[in-house]
Amino acid sequence: MEAGTKSLLYVGVDFPEIKILSSEGWQIFKAETAADALDIGHKTTPDVGMVYLDSADSNVLLQFEECLRAFSSLRWIAVVTPGLLDCSECAEFIYTNFEDYHSVPVDTERLLITLGHVYGMTRLKRKLSTRTGELSRSSCQIHGESPQMKELFKQLVKVARVDSPVLLTGESGTGKELVAREIHQHSSRKDEAFVAVNCGALPEKLIQSELFGYEKGAFTGAVTRKTGKIEAAAGGTIFLDEIGDLPYEAQVNLLRFLQEGTIERVGSTEVTKVDIRVIAATHVDLEKAIKEGKFREDLFYRLNVLRLNLPPLREREGDIDLLANVFFDIFSGENGGKAKGYSKQAMKIMRNHTWPGNVRELINRVQRAVVMAESRLIIPQDLGLEKRKSERYGCSLNNVRHHAEKQVIIDTLYNTNRNVSEASRILGISRVTLYRLMEKYQLTRQKIM
Repeated sequence: MEAGTKSLLYVGVDFPEIKILSSEGWQIFKAETAADALDIGHKTTPDVGMVYLDSADSNVLLQFEECLRAFSSLRWIAVVTPGLLDCSECAEFIYTNFEDYHSVPVDTERLLITLGHVYGMTRLKRKLSTRTGELSRSSCQIHGESPQMKELFKQLVKVARVDSPVLLTGESGTGKELVAREIHQHSSRKDEAFVAVNCGALPEKLIQSELFGYEKGAFTGAVTRKTGKIEAAAGGTIFLDEIGDLPYEAQVNLLRFLQEGTIERVGSTEVTKVDIRVIAATHVDLEKAIKEGKFREDLFYRLNVLRLNLPPLREREGDIDLLANVFFDIFSGENGGKAKGYSKQAMKIMRNHTWPGNVRELINRVQRAVVMAESRLIIPQDLGLEKRKSERYGCSLNNVRHHAEKQVIIDTLYNTNRNVSEASRILGISRVTLYRLMEKYQLTRQKIM
């Protein structure tokens, strides 16, 4: 297809305006049926889709619906024969699936204007989806165009080229595992294993056997040899998430591995050499933990050779809009919801929200909104932000901190099914402290729904 050519996937019988569109610079891909459209659409890359509807038959509508969902990223226009809108099923189908509709006889000038508008929005959408460049190839990779993220991308590429340990820091939900995977995928080890371990989720009594493996008969229940997480990553990369939650005693053996590059399975005296790259991540202030005697200083320096700090979402200017649109496209394609985008109020309240849960929270709210939305545009209520006032601007820093602290406690309790012990572990505080904060913000487990 020539640069600058506008293309249209047209499904249905011929009508006069199609020839006019060709004369106006549109390249037309014609399909008589929805099945034909599926075949043609997968072989081409149309900019806009248009359907000629002359039947209210449920089977016909179902076929067209399957076609539209197969190309969920494509924007569609309907051409409707007289009387078809009197059918409630057909009217709902058009309202739910199309950007606009035109009744026969078609006003050619208005049709050209509509096509031009939809084409322009499609171009804009594609531009937004490719802005983040090579590091954002798949739907769940890193996205961002803020100065902070551009700098992170530059650092990430440099870090990926070498084989030294990396420490990723940042608040919960900022995407530390995604960054770790990107480092691995852009490294010389990309064809080998990537093994992720949540250090905070490992039972304290099983940490040694989980990380280093064990021999048959090493303890009651060890009926066969087990390969540990570190050995399983041989040749590749191991990602030690929430390294700050690793018990002090277990840090000694990890330090020995980092120094010598060897492990001993539980119940064995045999030394096994393992060649892997180590990437660690934490939301805990490790320097503070060292001063408090909770984290080994020598281990910290072994891990903190290269360091990347992931910025919180509230500090990434412009990225909220970009991410909201990226995740909307992903989830609307998966769920086929009614919504076609966001209302201005929804975008405004998202920009002003403090996002204590960062990108993970944004993903959660957009996914829920796509499913729950009842209209063409997502509104604040769909996002669960209707009662949240903007605290990013026009109020004290102290209020912002209190709001962020309260919200992250709510989100953590919700995600752990109101398990206080698990929530306190994730938050890096004691259960007593969490209970005190819940009392401070008047939160009960019954209210966390």
